[in-house]
Amino acid sequence: MTATGSTKVNAADVEHNTRRGGDIRTTLSPRTVGCSSGFGGVLHLRPGEFVTEHYHPYSEEFLHVVAGELEMRLDGEPVRLTAGDSLLVPIRVRHRLVNTGREPAHLVFHLSPLAPRPELGHVDTEEVANPAQRNPRVGG
Repeated sequence: MTATGSTKVNAADVEHNTRRGGDIRTTLSPRTVGCSSGFGGVLHLRPGEFVTEHYHPYSEEFLHVVAGELEMRLDGEPVRLTAGDSLLVPIRVRHRLVNTGREPAHLVFHLSPLAPRPELGHVDTEEVANPAQRNPRVGG
């Protein structure tokens, strides 16, 4: 792989996922670029839209807010987020994200380390927004 070849991915070129809410696009993952330590991408949420509560039994999640006003609930405790904020979601902490603003929100995320198998990466703690859609394809 080269730095500009198969390791570069544009968000418009990957499938979007709405299973847990919002428009989630996994850009860098074992499936897309062959990485082995984690995965990441971008998330867009319209005003009032949310990502349903879940947790990661194996991974920390790193979030950076590019645009928007949001509220993240970490084990039920609210954390206000605005453009320029970054947040660590520790392993096994339940979290739910809501766009509380009047404008679309845009975030960048990364999870690391990888779960032993992709299907073990997320545990949903409330009904997902779009149960007919499968989980994002992260693994190789």
